[in-house]
Amino acid sequence: MPSTTDAAPTGHAADSHEKIRVHGARENNLKNISVELPKRRLTVFTGVSGSGKSSLVFATIAAESQRLINETYSAFVQGFMPTLARPDVDYLDGLTTAIIVDQERMGANPRSTVGTATDANAMLRILFSRIGDPHIGSPNAFSFNMPSVSATGAITVERGNRTVKEKATFNRLGGMCPRCEGMGSVSDFDLTALYDASKSLNEGALTIPGYSMDGWYGRIYRGSGFFDPDKPIAKFTKKQLHDLLYKEPTKIKVDGINLTYEGLIPKIQKSMLSKDIDALQPHIRAFVERAVAFSVCPECDGTRLAAPALSSKINGKNIADLCSMQITDLAQWVRGLNEPSVTGGRVALETVAPLLKGLQHLLDSFDQIGLGYLSLDRPAGTLSGGEAQRTKMIRHLGSSLTDVTYVFDEPTIGLHPHDIARMNDLLLQLRDKGNTVLVVEHKPEAIAIADHVVDLGPHAGTDGGEVMFEGTVEGLRASGTLTGKHLDDRAAVKSEVRAPTGELAVRGADTHNLRGVDVDIPLGVLVVVTGVAGSGKSSLIHGSVSGRDGVVSIDQGAIKGSRRSNPATYTGLLDPIRKAFAKANGVKPALFSSNSEGACPVCNGAGVIYTDLGVMATMESTCEECGGKRFQAEVLEYTLGGRNISEVLGMSVAEAEEFFSTGDAKIAAAHKILQRLADVGLGYLRLGQPLTTLSGGERQRLKLATAMAEKGEIYVLDEPTTGLHLADVEQLLGLLDRLVDAGKSVIVIEHHQAVMAHADWIIDLGPGAGHDGGSVVFEGTPRALIDDRSTLTGEHLARYVGADPTSA
Repeated sequence: MPSTTDAAPTGHAADSHEKIRVHGARENNLKNISVELPKRRLTVFTGVSGSGKSSLVFATIAAESQRLINETYSAFVQGFMPTLARPDVDYLDGLTTAIIVDQERMGANPRSTVGTATDANAMLRILFSRIGDPHIGSPNAFSFNMPSVSATGAITVERGNRTVKEKATFNRLGGMCPRCEGMGSVSDFDLTALYDASKSLNEGALTIPGYSMDGWYGRIYRGSGFFDPDKPIAKFTKKQLHDLLYKEPTKIKVDGINLTYEGLIPKIQKSMLSKDIDALQPHIRAFVERAVAFSVCPECDGTRLAAPALSSKINGKNIADLCSMQITDLAQWVRGLNEPSVTGGRVALETVAPLLKGLQHLLDSFDQIGLGYLSLDRPAGTLSGGEAQRTKMIRHLGSSLTDVTYVFDEPTIGLHPHDIARMNDLLLQLRDKGNTVLVVEHKPEAIAIADHVVDLGPHAGTDGGEVMFEGTVEGLRASGTLTGKHLDDRAAVKSEVRAPTGELAVRGADTHNLRGVDVDIPLGVLVVVTGVAGSGKSSLIHGSVSGRDGVVSIDQGAIKGSRRSNPATYTGLLDPIRKAFAKANGVKPALFSSNSEGACPVCNGAGVIYTDLGVMATMESTCEECGGKRFQAEVLEYTLGGRNISEVLGMSVAEAEEFFSTGDAKIAAAHKILQRLADVGLGYLRLGQPLTTLSGGERQRLKLATAMAEKGEIYVLDEPTTGLHLADVEQLLGLLDRLVDAGKSVIVIEHHQAVMAHADWIIDLGPGAGHDGGSVVFEGTPRALIDDRSTLTGEHLARYVGADPTSA
């Protein structure tokens, strides 16, 4: 009998699961594709914006991983979790737990700060509650979201066989400033913006959006009985005016219905001022900016905290002082707590040693990821998409988990070329700990570090969704795909730059970290504002330029819209189309809206029927009545140029541009909007495609196309290359040139070297980030920046265009 040692070695069965296998993926525009991704490696997904990268990585692989994890919980727990449908894919194998680090903003809650979002504030609160001098209470006493509460009353106590009532007092010390309620600012109302005093309520005196006398608010205010609705507000008595403006919530009965009456100002504070101003609808935001003046709270001096919380100190610093520090300085201060001179004594410090170690690691992670220039009191809603994504990364650095799949959505967004190398190191660190790292990316510097590349295409939308290449970076270069061809593209510096037609003066700019910056921005040319992340670019432009008359600003904010919203409704394109259909057929325009009279009665114009299955995923099936067309059958009989409204919404922008340019269907207003959509590279989008299916890059270009219709002389763009493939950047530069050649001034905040090389004038901020930045370190042409080479941007731009950065 042969010895067992002579037998051929066989691998363990567990070692055969070395790949994530995807077969038959059809989510969104994917065309039944199959890929095999190596585990414990870094895989980068490339392709033009809208080619299907996010559909494969987020909507298929990550979505199924999360759904399977949720199914491990009991039905009771699943009832409290979002229900996730199974992605449209035949087979998925080898999945591991997926952690998604996306570009979604961190929420627009004005009470959320960098400190509260990352648990740094929670750690500081515990630290002060343990060793703060004087000791004032529990961690809640240092929270600006926790009000102080006190109550007195009778409690029932059972003693032996008898019940005794005793008087008791309850106190809970919170850290919230009572004057501003933890917001850091107080509001002062301009009453003339709330109402026209010469009119009565019935005459429409209230000028607040939504406060029409025909609606519920009108019913409440007219029927309250506190004042005469036919009497001009100018003739109200002091009590009547107080009731109109400030009355606390009071139960009233109007036409036999129980309602709650509340004064205008507390009502506005709850419905509008409790939200982040940038998250409000445009007309409400305009009203708030006109009617409300915000000023720093005089009681807490903007710290949001009550006096007791500010009185407790460690080494002479209170918690507000620490939260306002730049994080790199705060990390240094925490290190210094181990010195013998620290208030609180060695014994007290030993009791919080694990807490100090955790806090130190968290703060060092901020610096490691390139966010050391932030402060903990920075509102979370003011972070850019790239900053928000990196802030979410922090909790995963140093994690002991391995064999996890980390999914990143363009982690280099908002990063200067100098910072991209640092981000690459972090991605490689996560991989080297034994994790699978999947990255959707466009930047050549980030693609270069991939172990495996999946290139999707060939183009976007319905022309995409196919795997064009799988393999190494070198293989991609030689593949002949659109990405492969453009991977080594390098834009040349302009031989001639345009001459400015004027200048925009900025004086004494001191928003955030700016140090009284004086700069003259040339007009009539393409100006690029650059510098490392956190150097003050956005502070300069959004703080000193964006609010001026004639300035149209296109930021990185997400487009808000449900699956009923589409490019046609968002851009206003549907209005002239509906009117043309109505005129051609002699009917009402409302019939041609799937959200109004023309909607299919069965699916209410959604095109699909949703069936709620409790803890199981909600089933979505095509409406049998309209066949997914969303309109009533009789509406589809009306045509314009031989097409019905459903067929028009099914057209691509390019098809529609041709359709509405000639013949019976010629609509000049619609054609103009379609031209702008084609100009920004969205010719492949279908007019009726839900906004929820668009990629980040597509949404920003949709905003750009809409903003181009506004009457402005100066366009401000905040990183317009976000989400753009290398091939699309060329098209964007052509669009910017056309804007400038049409007599407009274009100011671009950008890190992409191709945009810098194409500029007429560059303003470089720095030299570093946070308090190491905030100054203009260079002004001039791209050629002069390369020749000067005194800044980080100059060095990287010289390297990019092929100039030797070491030469004189």
